[in-house]
Amino acid sequence: MAERSFALSPGKRVLYLTKDPDRIRQQLAGTLTLKMSDLRPDELLDDINTDAMTPAWVCFDFDPAAIAQNAYAGLIVNGERLIPPGALANGNFEVIVSGAQKGVGSSREQAAQCEVYSGSKLAIASSFAPIHARNNINIGQLMGDHAMIARLEAGERIPLDEFTRGHDAITALIIESGGLLPFCARLSRNEISVPAPGTAERPMNITEKILAAKLLPGQGSYLKPNDAVLVRVDAGYSHEFTSAQVDKFLTDEYGDYKLANPTKFAVFEDHLIYATGVPSMAKFASKIELLRELQKAFAAKTGVRNYSAVDGVSPGICHQVAREQFIDPGDLVQATDSHTCMGGASGALAWGVGATEYAALLYWGFTPLAVPESIRFELTGKLPAGTSAKDVMLHILATYAKREETLNRVMEFGGEGLFALTPDERATLANMATECSARGAVMEVDDTMLRWIAERRPGVTPEMLKDKVVMPDPGAQYDGGVHRIDLSKIKPMVATPGDPDRGVASDPKNGALVDEIGQVKIDIAYGGSCTAGKRDDVDMYARVMAEAERAGKKVADGVNFFIQFGSQEVEAYARAQGYIDLFQRTGVKVIKPGCGACIGCGPGVSDRGDQVTVSAINRNYKGRSGPGKLFLASPLTVAASAVSGEIVEYSDGMFASKK
Repeated sequence: MAERSFALSPGKRVLYLTKDPDRIRQQLAGTLTLKMSDLRPDELLDDINTDAMTPAWVCFDFDPAAIAQNAYAGLIVNGERLIPPGALANGNFEVIVSGAQKGVGSSREQAAQCEVYSGSKLAIASSFAPIHARNNINIGQLMGDHAMIARLEAGERIPLDEFTRGHDAITALIIESGGLLPFCARLSRNEISVPAPGTAERPMNITEKILAAKLLPGQGSYLKPNDAVLVRVDAGYSHEFTSAQVDKFLTDEYGDYKLANPTKFAVFEDHLIYATGVPSMAKFASKIELLRELQKAFAAKTGVRNYSAVDGVSPGICHQVAREQFIDPGDLVQATDSHTCMGGASGALAWGVGATEYAALLYWGFTPLAVPESIRFELTGKLPAGTSAKDVMLHILATYAKREETLNRVMEFGGEGLFALTPDERATLANMATECSARGAVMEVDDTMLRWIAERRPGVTPEMLKDKVVMPDPGAQYDGGVHRIDLSKIKPMVATPGDPDRGVASDPKNGALVDEIGQVKIDIAYGGSCTAGKRDDVDMYARVMAEAERAGKKVADGVNFFIQFGSQEVEAYARAQGYIDLFQRTGVKVIKPGCGACIGCGPGVSDRGDQVTVSAINRNYKGRSGPGKLFLASPLTVAASAVSGEIVEYSDGMFASKK
């Protein structure tokens, strides 16, 4: 149980993560003590992402105590770690203060664990990314704002109900219980009960309707935002980054445990399939192999579906394979990866969760949540030539996400413009909802999407799926509003790398039009990841490279262009279309299915700070894909830039016109 109030402990300290790195160094050294009264909120670091808190290699340790020794290992300034090994724990800090949107990026719970297991009891920020906030709550770290730390520093003792205020009834109980697993234990002993929402009949949006259909008995039939409920989960999965930790938490809590519905869940070997081929990751080979072996043991023990690699070849990236093989319209999907939201393109409600939340829902068969608010995007028109869904998402990031309008909301997509996009392009939109710090994504579904799903499922027809489709009710409410985007107005965009050494976060929300960034020469081009390793993405790479070949061109000298398939199904399609031969003739390096450069664990990563990459992945956080500068762009822009040697828009005939 959490204490009934919180005050700063005598002898403990508060760490302020400022935009001035020297002030952080001085605090760590004990030569500077700051208070909130010494600072303005805009002097604090914004958009601290989970890769900065726990880079991929830190997550190779699945014991939180070991993870804490490398807390904030990805916070790099002028090529050096700002927070050395063990410094957070050795600094005796019990409160960590930062700016806006703390914890953006991955769903990795390790980012919250690195603070808690270093001694932190309270995280302070003006806003938190939703999955990171949930991870804090689930492992017992309190959260507050800048006014609260000022009061604590003035000597106040703040009652626990101020930390639970504004939260739904279940989240308040989780906070009071000291975390999710203690909450579940109290619930199972009937020490606490969850009140039914009592929401009257009302029009509901897609999110509300899907959740209402998953309610455990006795909770009613209608929902509204912030209703606290217990719901069944239809499908979920973990991967080798997370499965070992999930198993550890289950074993620590329940001993020799068994899962009630193992066939609803799966494990994937996709994230680290090529990690040891990257020089910076090769030294962790033994840890990576242990994660693989522990995941296989977890699958064998529990009976979950096993998508392990065969002869070193992965079936594909979990999100792509899941949408191909088992996510259906109307499903509620939870998995230990932030890009789980990609399932929203199939009409499912999907978002990522941390290891603790996943362990709990695996064991208990349900999960507690507050019904999230929704924001709706009505798409109209058709995309101009040379643009793609990635450009639409970069526009949304630079506009709505930058203003925090998508924060902690489900992004619902609909309209004739959505149906003008192919199923794969819709998946690109859903995939990057997490970059918007949204809770998840969900989309309206048409016959085109139903055919796409059915074609990949033996014995399944579109008609069999129609009854599962969920559409919004007329008059449904959207707390984030309804926003209309005319696809015909979209232009090719990039997300720029930012300048973290000077306090400008590297972030996908740093949008710019391609024709506004000037000449940017590149060293690496990468096409792949769950965002851009689908059939349509491969079509776009091939379209550009075929045009280049007709003009007698190939990948520019000095540029390495990598294309990686999202699944074996996509690779087979590319081979049947003759794309693999085309890519090889034009100087592209082709990679088997799996993750890789997106998380710094495969071909396509930079290895020097002076290198520039243009990539079709989803995130450009500093250090995530190597030490160089990384621009995000569409598959068309990436391929055209690989041929041109600098970042350029693609246009039909562009190479022939320069002969």
